[in-house]
Amino acid sequence: MTTKQEKTSVGVVGAGVIGRRVIDAIRLQPDMSLSGFADVSADWRIRLLTKRQIPLFAASANASEAFAKAGVEAAGSLDDLIAASDVIVDCTPKNIGAENAKAYRRAGKPFIVQGGEKHDVTGHSFVAEASYDSALGRDATRVVSCNTTSIVRTLGALKRAGLLKKARGTLMRRATDPWESHLGGIMNTVVPESSVPSHQGPDARLVDPDLDVVTIAVKVPETIAHLHSWYVELTRPSSKREVLEAFASSSRILLIDGRSGLSALNSVKEAMAMQGRPNADLYEVALWSNILSVDGAELCYNYMVDNQAIVIPETIDAIRALASSEESPAASMQRTNSSLEIGADRFSL
Repeated sequence: MTTKQEKTSVGVVGAGVIGRRVIDAIRLQPDMSLSGFADVSADWRIRLLTKRQIPLFAASANASEAFAKAGVEAAGSLDDLIAASDVIVDCTPKNIGAENAKAYRRAGKPFIVQGGEKHDVTGHSFVAEASYDSALGRDATRVVSCNTTSIVRTLGALKRAGLLKKARGTLMRRATDPWESHLGGIMNTVVPESSVPSHQGPDARLVDPDLDVVTIAVKVPETIAHLHSWYVELTRPSSKREVLEAFASSSRILLIDGRSGLSALNSVKEAMAMQGRPNADLYEVALWSNILSVDGAELCYNYMVDNQAIVIPETIDAIRALASSEESPAASMQRTNSSLEIGADRFSL
C-alpha cells in the first residue's frame, strides 16, 4: 500500500491498442512510475517501446524464446514485473487477463483488467465518476469497455441532475481497430448483434445498479469510432438548456456543435489531431449539442466514443483507487484530466 508521499509503481501487461496508451499516460503522472511492461510479441510495436528505454518483460516462456530470436533484450519474466510493481494493469486480449489474475493474486498485488474480461474476475467494475469510492483499497477492479464507460458517464450526469428515469440506446459499433483493418472487419454490409439487449446495458448496471438502461448494437463498416443514439425518459419535463448543463457538469463529456463542421466521426478525430492530442485520441464522450432534442420529459441525443482512448483516464484513476494513494474521486480525476489535457480544449456550444 502506498502513501500520499510515495509514487505508485505500475506494471503494464500487454502493449496493444490500450496498453501502449496506458504506458504513455502513466509516464505523465507525477505520482506514478512505470516499472515496465510485459508482452508475448517482438513485433514493431514492442521494438518502438523498447527504443524509448521502457523495460520489457517476457509474459511467458515462449515469449522469452521469441525475444531471444528477435534480438530483443528482456529485463525479466512476468513474475519479475509483478514483484517490481505496486499495481498491475492488465491490457491483454479477452480471457488472458482472467488467467493472469491468478499470478497477481498469488503475489498479493492489486490489479486492473479491461472490459473484455467478465465482472467475476475482479468482483468490481470501474468508472471514476460512479465507482471510485467503492474501489478504494480493493485487490482488483475491471475498467469497463469503451461503450459501457460512455453509457455510465452520460447517464450518470443525468442521474446526478435528478433527470434520469430510464434510457434506451442503439450503438453503431465500428467493425475493428484501424491498425487491424487490413486483417478483417466487415465491408458493404451492416450486422446486427445476435442478442437484445446487447451486453453494454447490463454491464453498465454492474457499475451503477440504479441505471434503467437497455442497449442494442449494430456493427458498421468503419473503424474510426463508435456512434451512440439515445432515447431517455426523464423524471420530469425539462429543457434543452438544463440537460446540456447536466452533461457539461462532467469534465469527461465534450459538448460539440455539428454546425461548426464537427458533424461526423472523422471531423472530430481530425480536430483532436489538430489540438495535438497523441494519436488524435478523444478521451471524452463527444456529444452533439446541436442535435440534442428535449420534448417535455423525452430526451434524444447522439455521441461519439473513441474506443482506443476513452478508458485511458479511467485506468489511471483506477490505479490511484486500488493503491489508496488518493481518496477523493474528484481530486484524482482532476490530476488525470490535467495530465492528459482533458477539458483544456473544449469547443464552444
